[in-house]
Amino acid sequence: MKYKISEIADFLNREFKGEDGVIIGCNTLSDAREDEISFLANPKYVKYLATSRAGVVILEPKYAKEVDKCIISPNPYLDFARVVGLFAKAQGEFTGISDLSFIHPDAHLDKGVVVYPYVFIGPRAQIKKGTKLFPGVYIGEDCFIGEDCVLYPNVVVMGQCIIGNRVILHPGVVIGADGFGFAATQGGREKFPQIGNVVIEDEVEIGANTTIDRAALGETRVGKGTKIDNQVQVGHNVKIGSNCVIVAQVGIAGSTRIGNNVILAGQVGIAGHVNVADGCMIGAKSGINKDVKKTGIYSGAPIMEHNKFLRTCAVLPKLPDMHRELKRLRQEIDKLKEQFKDIQDK
Repeated sequence: MKYKISEIADFLNREFKGEDGVIIGCNTLSDAREDEISFLANPKYVKYLATSRAGVVILEPKYAKEVDKCIISPNPYLDFARVVGLFAKAQGEFTGISDLSFIHPDAHLDKGVVVYPYVFIGPRAQIKKGTKLFPGVYIGEDCFIGEDCVLYPNVVVMGQCIIGNRVILHPGVVIGADGFGFAATQGGREKFPQIGNVVIEDEVEIGANTTIDRAALGETRVGKGTKIDNQVQVGHNVKIGSNCVIVAQVGIAGSTRIGNNVILAGQVGIAGHVNVADGCMIGAKSGINKDVKKTGIYSGAPIMEHNKFLRTCAVLPKLPDMHRELKRLRQEIDKLKEQFKDIQDK
């Protein structure tokens, strides 16, 4: 697959500076060859422009003088991502429906659905056109899978769950396993039946080995356009808004509400029955144990405003010295109190 630089510029609707040429791939500034396209989005890599052999670089207008050939963009990272899409090859080449799959007679598959070997599709499940099911996928009874979805190997969608259009579920994702609900008894803990479902809205992407539990009652929901990384745990009855970004190893306990456009960095933990306002950014390893009512940037466990968290971090290494100094001052104050008491007694 190859494109002229001018064709790529037209595709992006961006200005092209320099002589035209042929591009056959994408690469980093430091590794790109003369027939590859690269990009500059982070100023700390400007130093590589002088030595890069890239056939063309996507960059901001202020750096255009640094190279002979460039595509000028207000958002180089986004435009480069779109160019990579031109060269990207989709995973898997199988077409049709494998005889080694099991499709229940009461299931309905649109024309154009791809079913790899060893897929199980349960009764009354509906799979819409353009969707691909890789080996080991399990679709339970009464599930709905929308158009142009990709379910990679060993994805599990338990019964009654709903998946929207253009959803990507990476290997090992589990949608609709029972939520963690138990009632205390004198003899131990008795299971609370989890009879709700999970709804995944359009354009959601979920990373490998992430689990989204079915609701105890009602639904667990992930909003349109949200992107979830690998190894994330979403508890029962959680509601996640649209266009959120949830990074690896985040844990969200049951009945929590996450607003729209929220970013949760790696290993954030959120207690149950908590609300997080629209547009919040939560730093890595933070712990949320109460409602976050105001849009902002937060960090720490428990969380606090990010600037306060940074000041707190700056103080922490000094605490041992501060403790010793406080102990010394207390001893001096105690001595002064004793001396003052002696003076009063006299």
